[in-house]
Amino acid sequence: MKFSDLLKMSLSSLWRRKLRTILTVLGVIIGTASIVVMMSLGIGLNKSTMEQIESSGGLTTIDVYGGNSGFVSYSSDGTITSSSSEDKEPKQLTDEVMEEIKQIPHVTISSGIMSTSILVKTGGYEADLYVQGMKAEALEAMQIPLKEGKLPASNGTELELLMGNMVIADFRKTSGRSQSYYETGELPDIDLMGAPLFAILDMNAYWDSQNGEGPPPKKYMVNVCGMVAGNMDEYNEHSWNTYVDIDTLANVLKKVYKNKPIPGQPTMANGKPYKYLIYDRGFVKVDEMDNVEEVQKIIGDMGFQSYSNSEYLKSMQQQFAQIQAVLGGIGAVSLFVAAIGIANTMMMSIYERTKEIGIMKVLGCSLSNIRSLFLLEAAFIGLFGGLLGLGLSYSISGLINYVVSQSGNGQEYISYIPLWLSGAALGFAVLIGVLAGLMPALRAMKLSALEAIRTQ
Repeated sequence: MKFSDLLKMSLSSLWRRKLRTILTVLGVIIGTASIVVMMSLGIGLNKSTMEQIESSGGLTTIDVYGGNSGFVSYSSDGTITSSSSEDKEPKQLTDEVMEEIKQIPHVTISSGIMSTSILVKTGGYEADLYVQGMKAEALEAMQIPLKEGKLPASNGTELELLMGNMVIADFRKTSGRSQSYYETGELPDIDLMGAPLFAILDMNAYWDSQNGEGPPPKKYMVNVCGMVAGNMDEYNEHSWNTYVDIDTLANVLKKVYKNKPIPGQPTMANGKPYKYLIYDRGFVKVDEMDNVEEVQKIIGDMGFQSYSNSEYLKSMQQQFAQIQAVLGGIGAVSLFVAAIGIANTMMMSIYERTKEIGIMKVLGCSLSNIRSLFLLEAAFIGLFGGLLGLGLSYSISGLINYVVSQSGNGQEYISYIPLWLSGAALGFAVLIGVLAGLMPALRAMKLSALEAIRTQ
């Protein structure tokens, strides 16, 4: 018997028993939808977390901090050990140290980060900004999404500001009573990319002049070279930050403060500033995520503290794996119940078609054809149920994500159905159908032709 004939006979048999077929397929639909939706919740949570981590610095970056509170290092088993700063001199992040870190195998970028506060004025508005200086290559590695403009240039003399999309809310009117966005709900009418900006860098002198204790400090012309993508409703890791080139910032601050200590910079015991800059923290980028832990261990052995998103990711992935296992198990129970329904349907079909099976054997139909006929019927039930179950899964997943996106918690989705899950679910549904139909098919093969004819 040709395979095409077997296909026609199996489909015809299912069509003759439409109600029973529909009810059996319904069980597979529910089972498939259950396991896909349950798995999609675990996958969606994992994917959403990965995207959040990527937006907050990625999986191959390390934040390095000075060892003021003691030395921190990673042992071979992953535990953290520390020693008190009483018996070892505190370690500071300097250009020399950052260069040493850059020589560590697998490190591609090493940049110190220096932060300072400045006052910016433009067109009747002013804002206190907390600017972060970083190397150009580090800013580029952060992959900051730009709405317009470019990254700050390393010109060494003129500050260029890269502003977050929400920084404009920090500007307030200088005339009359100071009013901000948080009081009025209206953003200042300022074109930051085009407006002339004047910055006061010596904030100590500024506050002294406000109190009548000295002349006003010098204002410096600065410009906004770029804006981070997004508006006030689109928060990201860079929304409230203002970035500048660190070499330019260092040169300008040294010029402003001359021999005086730069605010935020440590000083010697006699109160004089060091001849070199000491960074608040360091930015380190590693070539591969698998090498992050090794680099962190070396940095810890150098006497510095470090943190990376990969540490957080590992613990979260363990939790998500457990969640997926539990949710997948719940969905698998529904599909197992559907498999019992398929087996029951096929057994009932054999009892009703005993004479038909006997006639097929008398006419010379091989046992393998009889087995294939019933296995095909079971496979079709699994296939139809799997396809419709996938359609239901995508509908439920879309509904869940719509509710989540409208909840206002900033999360766009918690359910995600990748292609491999769809393919695996469909294949699993067909496999369940075939396995459920295997025992009835073997029973049909064992029927005696003469006894089968005599039964009806």
